[in-house]
Amino acid sequence: MSQIWQHVMDALDVETFLACESEEEGKNLALTMMKELGFSDIDVVFCQFQGPGARVRVRAYLYRAGDSYPWLDLEKSTEAKKA
Repeated sequence: MSQIWQHVMDALDVETFLACESEEEGKNLALTMMKELGFSDIDVVFCQFQGPGARVRVRAYLYRAGDSYPWLDLEKSTEAKKA
């Protein structure tokens, strides 16, 4: 995993407008897009179909509650450097 992702506390949201013919197609396209970007734990948090497509917001979870958080280790190493 790239080092930048270790600084993300929970999830990454992506919002875009997708050309499609229905709300359901917009949701499916958004989920497919996130999977193609390499994410596997994904939720659609907003979808509104209007005119030529759908405004969609999807959330890719990098860490869920109870996961092992890399940013805790980063915090500890930063505190150790200050001491």
